[in-house]
Parts: sequence; C-alpha cells; structure tokens
Amino acid sequence: MAFSSRDRIPMDNVDSAWLRMEDSTNLMTITGMMILDGPLDFSRFKAMIEDRLMAHDRFRSLVAESPLPLGRPSWQEDDQFTLRYHLRKVALAAPHDQGALQELVSDLMSTPLDRSRPLWQIHVVENYAHGTAVILRIHHCIADGIALVRLLFSLTDKEPDEAPTVRDRDGKGGRQGGRKLLSTAESLIDRGREVLVNPDRLAELIQGGFGAAGVLTRLIQRPADPKTAFKGRVTITKKAAWSKPIPLGDVKRIGKTFGCTINDVLMTVAAGAMRSYLLGRGDAIEGKDVHAVVPVNIRPPHEMDHLGNRFGLVFVALPVGMAEPLGRLKTVHERMERLKRSPEAGVVFSVLQLLGLAKPELLAFGVDFFGSKATLVLTNVPGPRNHLFMAGSRIRNMMFWVPQSAHMGLGISIFSYAGEVRIGVAADAALVPNPDSLIEHVHGEVTVLLEEAAEAGA
Repeated sequence: MAFSSRDRIPMDNVDSAWLRMEDSTNLMTITGMMILDGPLDFSRFKAMIEDRLMAHDRFRSLVAESPLPLGRPSWQEDDQFTLRYHLRKVALAAPHDQGALQELVSDLMSTPLDRSRPLWQIHVVENYAHGTAVILRIHHCIADGIALVRLLFSLTDKEPDEAPTVRDRDGKGGRQGGRKLLSTAESLIDRGREVLVNPDRLAELIQGGFGAAGVLTRLIQRPADPKTAFKGRVTITKKAAWSKPIPLGDVKRIGKTFGCTINDVLMTVAAGAMRSYLLGRGDAIEGKDVHAVVPVNIRPPHEMDHLGNRFGLVFVALPVGMAEPLGRLKTVHERMERLKRSPEAGVVFSVLQLLGLAKPELLAFGVDFFGSKATLVLTNVPGPRNHLFMAGSRIRNMMFWVPQSAHMGLGISIFSYAGEVRIGVAADAALVPNPDSLIEHVHGEVTVLLEEAAEAGA
C-alpha cells in the first residue's frame, strides 16, 4: 500500500548496507543509458514516467536516517517532490558525438545524488549526433541491477504506438501497479541466456547450511589480489566507455564450437582484454589470476516483482596470466561450472545483511576487507531479443554501469540487446585514464576467438 507523508518504512538490511557503503570516491549509483534513433517526444515521455515509474513508492521517497546509533534508515515520502528536478534536459558539448557523450556520462557518474531528495535522476540529451540519449541514475539502495533492468524495461513498449499504462492514482494501488509493470517487463527479457545460479537451488543450499561455513572460511583466508594497474587508491573522478556492437551470433558460434556458454565466452573476452591492457602498462602478470566480483540474482520466482537488493556475490578468478586464448576459455568454463554448484552467492548475501546492521567502522572494515580480495566488478545481464520503443522512438542500443563497490577501480558491464552485445567500462580516472584502450582490446579478443572457432570448424 502507499504511505502517508508521516509514515516511515524501515529500509531492508541489505539496502541499508549499499546506502552506507557510499563515500565521495565510492558512489553507489547505477547508471543506465538508452540511445534512441530519433527525437524523443518529451511530453509523452514525461507522462510515461508519471504513469509508470512514479507507481513505485521509492521514487517519491527520501532516505530518512535513524536517530539511533545502530538504527536502520527508512523510506519517507517527499512532501516537496517535483518531477522537474528528477527529469531534466541537458545539452551535449560539441562535437555532439560518442566522445562527448562519454564525457557527459563520466561527469554524471562522478557526481553524487542529492540525499535531500529521492535518489534518482533521468537526463535527456536531445542534441546527440546519432539520435537522443536518455541517461538514468538510480541509487543502489533503491534496487539492484536485475530489478532495475526489469524496471527500465517497464518504461518501454514493444510497438511505437502502444497504448500507455495508466497508473492507479487512488493512493492504494501504487505498489500493486508497480509490480504489474515489473511483471510485464519480465516478458521482454531474453530468457534464452543461461543464469549463473538457480535461485531455487541456491535457497536450498542456504537453508540447509550446505558448505556455508567452509565458503566463508575460504573467502576470509583467500589472499588479496595481486597489485596491478587496476588496483590502487581511487579518486572522485570516474571514466565511462562502451564498445561497438558485437553480434550475439558470433558469441554463440564461439561457445558452440568449444562447448562453452555465452557467459563463459564474454568473461573470457573480458579477461583477455584486461591481460592485453595490463601487459601494455608493463605489469608482470604471467601465471596470475585477478578476481571479479559477479552479482548473482537470488530472488525466488515469487519475489521477482520486488524492488530492493536480492543478490549475492561470487568471486570469479579470471586467468589474465594465461597467454593462450583457448586455455583461458577452458579455464573460465571450468571455474564457472564449479561456482554454479556453490552456495557462495547466498553466503555473501547473508554477510551483506549483517553489514547492514553494523557500526560504520565495522561496515567500512568489512567492505575494504572483501574488496581487497578482488580487482573489479563484472556484470552480465541479458536484455530483450528484439528492438523496443520508448515514447514512440525506437531504442537503438542500451548500456549500463554498476558502481565499483569496496573502492575497486574497475567495473565491466556486459549487456545484450536485439541480437547485439555491448561491453561497458567504468573506471577510476587515476587508475585507468583512457578506458577506450581497454575497449579496443575487447574487440581484439572477440576477433581472436572467432578466428580460433573458424579454424576449429574447418
């Protein structure tokens, strides 16, 4: 049900943990971007935001801190809410190309959201040379990446002239209306992509305590990741970049040839690109691994309509010290298969729940401790198979970036949409001053694996 301005709804422990992880060099903001083929009907878009996005209480709510030392924050409706603050038109600097758009995304990514207002913003860039860009920024405490991707799809249509969904405005149906929209979005997601962990099976492992103590012990005893150009003191300034489209058919062809999944191939591409970049920086990495923190959805089916954070984390060892491309692919495949049978994601989720109740000093220690065990955050989200429309305009491509939690300096986001895959990089400017060079290595790795697949097929 919707709440009155006097009501406070306590924040879940895990949502609270993601809220409190934030500091000036470690913003917990998820950034998404959609590129439209042509101009955006702003009035229609605004009406769609009012009808669909505002059906969710959290987008009209402030974060109210507890007066108690260990009290949880709460959600409280913003009596002064105005959509004009959250929905903005912005001008892109000349020459209005992808480079200028990357600079704008980077600037926004480096700017904290205003804690005195609901923690989200949408920026509409109407003078982008290749169409219109819509940039969305949402704080991690509102929802995790899986829920937010589903939410963003609820703002799209399958056809350009699809009838708008009308929000229930009687004050009682806002949350139900929001859940209905999320359910509708589920039908848009590409269900053909494999998932890392089956949420039902994971729940059984967690509830049964299967291996949980051993998993936690191994995480604690795991040595810190090796020092590379990707690790170091982070700063306020972040840099964003994204790849050209990679045909999903090419990725599937590589996977089918070598008996691997799409995820295996894309993670191998990321590992190979990181290897090339590190060698170019003069790092001695032969024989070494670096760990990627990979978010894993643990929502059971009956909770798929909920916002909030319902994901665990697994630590994937990427073989950047292995020179042979097919050796890297085989190694990634074997490691991913082992992780699918592990309760690690659920164990880390339980740790995050505890950290949400911890004192700030203990939270900071826990975050930095686990952050030392990894080098990057890596996400891989399957999007729709077909092109979608937003306020009547066709969405040409999509991209998103997740925050680099635990003061890590690198995030790699993989997103598929309409038969194409794009890989995005979000990096600390002091550690990776030119993320475009890392993106160039991404395309080089895809080419190498395609050549290996063609040779094996021949």
